[in-house]
This record gives sequence, C-alpha cells and structure tokens, in this order.
Amino acid sequence: MQTVHKIEELRKIVSSARNADKSVGLVPTMGYFHEGHLSLMRAARRENDLVVASIFVNPIQFGAGEDLDKYPRDLDRDAQLAESVGVDVIFTPSSEEMYPSSFSTYLDVEKITDALCGARRPGHFRGVATVVLKLLNIVQPDRAYFGMKDYQQLKVIQRMVADLNVPVDIVPMPIVRESDGLAMSSRNSYLSPEERKSALILSKSLARAQELIDGGVTSGEELQHEIEEFIAGEPLAKIEYVSVVHSVTLESVSNVTDKILLALCVHIGKTRLIDNALLTRG
Repeated sequence: MQTVHKIEELRKIVSSARNADKSVGLVPTMGYFHEGHLSLMRAARRENDLVVASIFVNPIQFGAGEDLDKYPRDLDRDAQLAESVGVDVIFTPSSEEMYPSSFSTYLDVEKITDALCGARRPGHFRGVATVVLKLLNIVQPDRAYFGMKDYQQLKVIQRMVADLNVPVDIVPMPIVRESDGLAMSSRNSYLSPEERKSALILSKSLARAQELIDGGVTSGEELQHEIEEFIAGEPLAKIEYVSVVHSVTLESVSNVTDKILLALCVHIGKTRLIDNALLTRG
C-alpha cells in the first residue's frame, strides 16, 4: 500500500491504472477508522481494481467552536487498518495542499441543506461539498463510497453529482453499529463509560419510532413529539433536533407514508451524535 501526500503524485498513480484499463474506487474519510469506514473500503475492494482512501480532516466544514482541533487522528493506525482490508493508496494531503493561499472557490448545494444539520451548522455543507468535489476531480473515480449514518451528507453529494454531471457512481453503504446498537462514529471516542451507555438512547429511539408506526401512529408531528419525550427520559441527553422528513428531499412530512426518515441529533455530555433510520409502514 502506498501513502501519498501530493495531488500530482496521486494523479500519476490513477492515470497509470486508467491506462491499464483498471477501475478506480474512492473512499473519502476524515480518518480515525472504525468498522463503518472499513465496510466502505471492503465494498470498494470488491468492486474496483484500484482503491483509494483519502484521510483529510477538512477545516472548512468545521464551524467556530466545533471540534476541529481535537478531532481524533491516528494516521499509523489508520494505515494499518486500510492495508488490512486491501486499500491500495492512502491519500493524506495537508490543508495547504488542498487549500493553497490563493484558494477562493466554494460550492453551495441549496434547498437540501436547509434542514437537519445544515440548518444548525452554517457553512458545514458548503465545506463538505467543496472538499468532496475536489476529491472527485483529483481522483476521478468510477465509484465513491459514503455511509448512510451521515444521511444528509449523502443526499447533498448525490444532488451535487447529479446537478454538475460528475461522472461517478455514488454508492450508499448501510450504517454499521456496535453490538448494542450504537452507530459507529469517530466521535464515540469522546464518550466516558457513563456517556457511552447513555448514547444508546439514539438507537433505542429509532426502534421505538418503528414500534409507534407499527402501532398505528400516522402523524409526523405526533411521532416527533413521542420520540422527543422518549429521549428526554435520558438525563445525559440534550436534543438538538428530532426530525421526521421525506427520505429524498429531507423536507418535513405531516403524514407517515410508505417510507420516511427519522433523523436525530443528540448531545451526550459535550459530544454531538447523529443517527437515523428509514422507517416504513407495515
């Protein structure tokens, strides 16, 4: 496995693969790998000849007071894990490599960023869309892999790729959970043992929501209220949002129809966690 820091060096590797008529898969990450990341890499390995995983803690998607400086990093560990699942190239550019002093172009994806995390983290998806488009332009992969835990991010990227005619297949991958149901996240490392137990309220809330739908709840507002009350029973949990939305547009829905998205953002202590589930009637 190669570790590459420069854009031009990575482009030479990809160009060589292209000249040999090889397919290319990209897994964009911010590092500190867990099984969720590795599941994306395994899928990329199955479906492509050359697999590139990027590790870049993207500064322009972090707002003031967010956890850019303390975001967990361990490149040596990440490299070992990536190699163990068959990644060919790790791309770890510096901030200066991605955003030189002359950098002045950013991408806004409208409407779909108005809700959920986009409504509460101004500029976040501007940073996400910009860095992902840069990575897609640098690597020019056949396929790029994204986890559904960051569901709004996935939808933003799918919209961007469709609108700008980017020739890549965006491959959604299911949420990977711990044995007790907690969605895997690099930010789980921030949790104390007591907070780790409290964090289970997110996955329990998703299960409770499906029970309510199966029990006959059809109102989006009622479902949201019931889940807010359920989460409020956990002393360490502070709700940022509970949203019942359309699974494609992410707009609020008044009636629970065939498939809706329940999206959660809950602070456990000082740690901001997100989770979601696609819920169906019947």
